[in-house]
Amino acid sequence: MNTSFDRNKHPHRRYNPLLDEWILVSPQRANRPWQGQKEITTEEDRPVYDPECYLCSGNMRANGAQNPEYKGIYVFNNDFGALLNEEVDFSEEQSGFFALLPERGINRVVCFSENHSLTLPEMPVEHIKNVVDVWQEQFNELAALDHINYIQIFENKGSIMGCSNPHPHGQIWAQSSIPAMVQKTQDHLKSYFEKNKRTLLEDYLEQEIAAGERIVTENEHFAALVPFWASWPYETMIISKQKRENIATFSEEEKESFAVIIKDLTTRYDNLFETSFPYSAGIHQSPTDGKEHPEWHFHMHFYPPLLRSAEVKKFMVGYEMLAEPQRDITPEQSAAILRSLPTIHYKKKIINRYL
Repeated sequence: MNTSFDRNKHPHRRYNPLLDEWILVSPQRANRPWQGQKEITTEEDRPVYDPECYLCSGNMRANGAQNPEYKGIYVFNNDFGALLNEEVDFSEEQSGFFALLPERGINRVVCFSENHSLTLPEMPVEHIKNVVDVWQEQFNELAALDHINYIQIFENKGSIMGCSNPHPHGQIWAQSSIPAMVQKTQDHLKSYFEKNKRTLLEDYLEQEIAAGERIVTENEHFAALVPFWASWPYETMIISKQKRENIATFSEEEKESFAVIIKDLTTRYDNLFETSFPYSAGIHQSPTDGKEHPEWHFHMHFYPPLLRSAEVKKFMVGYEMLAEPQRDITPEQSAAILRSLPTIHYKKKIINRYL
């Protein structure tokens, strides 16, 4: 006699329509004992200004350039960028096993604040709105360059995610090619749009809101949810409720709503394990290649590595590297946990205990 399937108990695979990939979900593994690596978590009480920080206002950077005495947001070209903004003569044959192409681009650093001690969830909404304003301004400026065909806005938060400097900042990489993952996403978005005359994420979000079980938080213009196909334990995605191809089309009201939901979601992250929650986050939006892209629908991914606590992270190794992504806790369970968390930052609660 067969046992009735229960997605919260039995292994199963889920389909990711953005990448045309499957992931393995193994909820029965969530209770397994852990004797592996534990991350060292020291809750830093960082100063407002650090004289040794390359990104703090007025300080000297590693290449000898000096930051201005900035207040608020400061943007500069990355001193050690992965791309170079220069044309090169190139005539190598592009075929066979050793094909290569030169890549031109611009890497910029966006300091979110002169205050070294802050992170996005600890900033007021109006300050996060200023960050969104700068993202929009940078997108428009870089999109106007003929050789820029895609703009990737992202943030790595926490040393566990390879962030080399704790000062609140993100990056913008603008390049001449459309990156592989973005191209793959675009191909599937376009296929869906041509068939249905609506964006894939319009229809997906409509069904997610109707279901409700993976929604973490929402407002008039955006919804934050754990995707049905999420790979990372507390992976989320912010999706615009109205079809917007890119951040350039956001109104002032939409930028305000975007700032609100970023603060809401990242505060829940910090409150989960009462730690500065690490993640890699980034915006996916239409290319800037001069073509029409009605298939694109603005969204922002958050990929946090933590699994059971501030000390235990999810490793994408072995099976994940050789076969396909795998997760233990189900997306529905992680959404319910995030949804239940308060939106007042835990540090404020700690301060209030002593008042």
